[in-house]
Amino acid sequence: MSSWLIYTIGFSAQLLFSGRSILQWIISEKQKKVLTPVLFWQLSLIASFLLFIYGYLRNDFAIMLGQILTYFIYIRNMHLQNQWLKFPKMLRWFLYIFPFIILYIGYNNHVYDRAKLFQNDNIPLWLLLLGIIAQVIFTLRFVYQWFYSEKRKVSSLPLGFWFLSLFGSLMILIYAIFRKDPVLLLGHSLGIFLYVRNILILKTESKIL
Repeated sequence: MSSWLIYTIGFSAQLLFSGRSILQWIISEKQKKVLTPVLFWQLSLIASFLLFIYGYLRNDFAIMLGQILTYFIYIRNMHLQNQWLKFPKMLRWFLYIFPFIILYIGYNNHVYDRAKLFQNDNIPLWLLLLGIIAQVIFTLRFVYQWFYSEKRKVSSLPLGFWFLSLFGSLMILIYAIFRKDPVLLLGHSLGIFLYVRNILILKTESKIL
């Protein structure tokens, strides 16, 4: 597949991720408190779907890992907002099994695919480890958010989510610089500003309360 098409998929994913964050930020600024609209999770799921494909096409295990860990948390939040069952049944099943289909194809298309993911000449071991650690930390924000929301039975984005977002995003930005990945650079440069702003909104909101 041509590189321009691969980057188109990646940039499309990041535009959707940025769009959801900007939407959430605008709504939160307007209401003076951090809110999570339904569209936030819908855009998250579509963007994660595309970025997972981008990571696979770029032979970048760190990107794939980050997306597969959050993919189902996005679906769960749509459950909590009573939106998931509004999707057509066939589409829901497809979205459930899609990551496993890609992984099955990747790991069973001879040993070559496995070697490309874990022994990519363009990604030295130290950089791969940095990317994996960064993605795990960035993903922990949604694990934290998931437990927080499950406990309260309502989908929300608490303060800890934004701190983990900021720290994880900074690490991914470092990874992107060494990896020379314009898709990650674009997405996380904007994201850092939005994470800081949401932290400030929550701090102000807690002082008012």
